[in-house]
Amino acid sequence: MPTINHYRGIIPAIACPFTVDYKIDEAALRTHAAWLATQPGVVAVMTNGHTGEVFSLTPRERAEVTRIVASELEGILPVISSVVCEGLRDAKEQAQMARDAGAKGLDVMPPHHWLRFGFRPDHVTRYFENISTVGLDLVAHVYPAWTRASYSSATLAELARLPYVQAFKVGQRDMNKYAADIAAIRAADATKAILTCHDEYLLASMVQGVDGALVGFATFIPSLINDLWEAVQAGDLKRAMQVQALITPLKDAVYGGGEPTGEAHARMKMGMYLAGVLDAPTVRPPTEAPTEAEIARLRAAVANAGLLKR
Repeated sequence: MPTINHYRGIIPAIACPFTVDYKIDEAALRTHAAWLATQPGVVAVMTNGHTGEVFSLTPRERAEVTRIVASELEGILPVISSVVCEGLRDAKEQAQMARDAGAKGLDVMPPHHWLRFGFRPDHVTRYFENISTVGLDLVAHVYPAWTRASYSSATLAELARLPYVQAFKVGQRDMNKYAADIAAIRAADATKAILTCHDEYLLASMVQGVDGALVGFATFIPSLINDLWEAVQAGDLKRAMQVQALITPLKDAVYGGGEPTGEAHARMKMGMYLAGVLDAPTVRPPTEAPTEAEIARLRAAVANAGLLKR
């Protein structure tokens, strides 16, 4: 049985607020998690994703972020924590730390040495099997098709047949492969949830028969993303296009017309600050704060969406 009742809906990958001296801002993180729990359509929250600046956090800090969010949302929403490691031993250790901190599910990112060297198909199943021994649901985090850490449709089907893999966070950035992968997962086990993580083109990816969105963008504009999702579910293309028209300037201001990057996460935090979602836009070095021109573009996009508070 899955440890989270369902994965269908909106799951924000939560940003991690920092103090001026770059420590985890627990009070701000609790406030933000509590706010996300009030947003329509949100069914869970994910910690330690790329939007949460996971690569700037130590393993202990990652567990601490999960502990803070899980304790704030206890009895309200389940928490998924990303596991991003290089080997079997540290992956299992960090998975145990996340479980002990209160996570109910684990988002499994590919080991990043796969980006450089690639992998054999059995490496993937062994990696997931190793992490599964901690007893939590696993979410397969699917990387862009152009990377060497991209999974084939056959590998995704094999993962879908594993009982402990309950969902897929799909971000191929290649619509042909995206459609083929969705079909392969559905054919292998139609009960497994498929969640788009294409922050930069939500409408195009939502209409392909998925079950929701697991995106960092939802830590900033969860209500708009849920409005879009509801319109897609209702088959109301006119309404969906209207909502996407509000999202697109925000998407362009945050992602710069491309895929998420470290600096995109800094722009996201600045947008959240301008919208009153966060009280400070601090990011950890070496990620850099937005330029004045980028802030002006963010301000215009936030104002266009009717969200400007600062």
